[in-house]
Amino acid sequence: MKTKKIILSGIGLIGLSLLFSCGNNEISSDSMSKDAASKVYVEPGKYDEFYMFTSGGFSGQVGVYGLPSGRLFKTIPVFSVDAEKGYGFSEETKPLLNTSHGFIPWGDSHHPALSKTDGNADGRWLFINENNTPRIARIDLKTFKTVEVIEIPNSSGNHPSPYPTENTEYLVAGTRFSSPLFGETDVPISSYKEKFQGTISLISVDKKSGRLDVASQILVPPFDFDKNRAGKGASRDWSFFTCYNTEKSNTMKEANASQNDKDFILAVNWKKAEEYVKSGKGKKVASKYCHNVYDEKTHTATSTVKNSTVLLDPKDCPGLVYFMPCPKSPHGVDVSPDGKYIVASGKLAALIPVFSYDKMMSAIQNKKFDGNIDGIPVLQYNEVIAGEVEKPGLGPLHTEFDDKGYAYTSMFLSSEIVKWKLGSWKVVDRIPVHYSIGHLLVPGGDSKNPYGKYVIALNKITKDRYLPTGPELTQSAQLIDISGEKMKMLLDFPTIGEPHYAQAIKADVLMNNSTKIFKLEDNKHPYAVKSEKETKVVRNGNIVHVYISTIRSHFAPDNIEGIKVGDVVYWHVTNLEQDWDVPHGFAVKGALNSELLVMPGETSTLKWEPKEPGVYPMYCTDFCSALHQEMQGYVRVSPANANVPLTWSLNNVSNKK
Repeated sequence: MKTKKIILSGIGLIGLSLLFSCGNNEISSDSMSKDAASKVYVEPGKYDEFYMFTSGGFSGQVGVYGLPSGRLFKTIPVFSVDAEKGYGFSEETKPLLNTSHGFIPWGDSHHPALSKTDGNADGRWLFINENNTPRIARIDLKTFKTVEVIEIPNSSGNHPSPYPTENTEYLVAGTRFSSPLFGETDVPISSYKEKFQGTISLISVDKKSGRLDVASQILVPPFDFDKNRAGKGASRDWSFFTCYNTEKSNTMKEANASQNDKDFILAVNWKKAEEYVKSGKGKKVASKYCHNVYDEKTHTATSTVKNSTVLLDPKDCPGLVYFMPCPKSPHGVDVSPDGKYIVASGKLAALIPVFSYDKMMSAIQNKKFDGNIDGIPVLQYNEVIAGEVEKPGLGPLHTEFDDKGYAYTSMFLSSEIVKWKLGSWKVVDRIPVHYSIGHLLVPGGDSKNPYGKYVIALNKITKDRYLPTGPELTQSAQLIDISGEKMKMLLDFPTIGEPHYAQAIKADVLMNNSTKIFKLEDNKHPYAVKSEKETKVVRNGNIVHVYISTIRSHFAPDNIEGIKVGDVVYWHVTNLEQDWDVPHGFAVKGALNSELLVMPGETSTLKWEPKEPGVYPMYCTDFCSALHQEMQGYVRVSPANANVPLTWSLNNVSNKK
């Protein structure tokens, strides 16, 4: 045993990671259930029990899977353009990708979060953060469409985000990267300790519409804030953040930001923040950011530029925020279903610290402080700690909970999930996963009432697990049965992008509210048509608007002449179908963007600028009927100085401007 310790200390963290991630090529037979296949099999025509929403990481999207089958149902475009659905390419959805930096067609999505009522997922919305250009998006779970994106100002690296409070009063977010924010911003990087700052943002959520707003921001020291979770039950008024780099290092952070034995959990009282804003304690600061909202009546998004936020300084707001010391380089932070315990995961710690909410409040009341940092009191570790899970494994990252009083923690370096008991802090089971697990998910595991049936491992590396696909291999999820005393591996399946976190919800919460069509009579798009009789082509100088309809299996009109080189043509495509699952696609040769995919009753617009004379085909890109191949048409483009009249027709019945 002594020899093994010497070897491990010599190879360092990278070698240790490889040793554990690549050395367990087989799952032990003890871990495997003999009837695993029957437990994940969903027979044809039957539904999965859960929806699972995964982040797409560097794809900027959200994946929708079924559990227990692991089947991929849909990819929801959020922060990145998606040619399959025309997202970010259609004129209606382009505004959703506007930022203060301009149009950004890519994002790095990390943490999906379901809206909550009384601490449980209510099935209304799914929120997700964007790390690179700080943003939060709202997805409507009736339509599975992105309907809002708000940029977060005064932020760099929106990583600890966007976890909702107990009744989705707020989404709470923080800065992963501190930076010079107010006043002089062009400063030497070496002035990090003096000139850099971070912020915590409270994003309010309208109870009825879900509409987002930057309610306030809190100034914090230039640490790196990593993850957060909101409290529940007794701790409902609080949100908890992990932070590292308390050394305030600006270079070689893998070494220089890992010197202190303890970093911190930041406890934020969002209720106090709300009170301080109402009492006028906040300072209005210049803050340029974009707020983009999609209107499901007009099928169109609009982008608004905002120019200020309200900033709270802890020096002026006692009781607003507190630090709790936490070993060491903590990553995940999670709150037990009853809200009494806050579990942190120090990546470099040999234990899992568990903090008591009651002891935290007692320490605050009795002023058990070890000084303060930038006006933020530091609570004494021994006064707030409830217990320590000893020897859990190597590289703890994240914890979720079941309905039986157990917690499950992912171990990145030793590639395993560890099960331990709340209260006794004792490890009771562990299971290997393949490989290098990051987040994990228990359906409802972040709520007041978890579904203690499965835990899902979200793994970064899949060497030897699947057919090779060149230098890069897929990431994976592994489904594990936790209904009994011992964890049992059931299934693994590939996942899109780089899966960070995931959320799962009972299927019956969403199914009955799912939108099947958009009613034509409710379509308020300014270029919509309600019947083929309303279709037309209108010229205004070199701008041409084509009011075109689709129905199985033709366009109206399907022949257009009189378009000229130099024209800017807007194809406004209305799908006249009023039947579930009958979208139509639209594409025209020479378009520099993508196709459109238009849902029943919806209108969507494609911008097209033909460069040369010719006859260009247009066609339906989405299989819609036995005569799908026949669903096509032509547009004639003439030279810029031509005198060809503007005409359009269907079945040789012509109309003329």
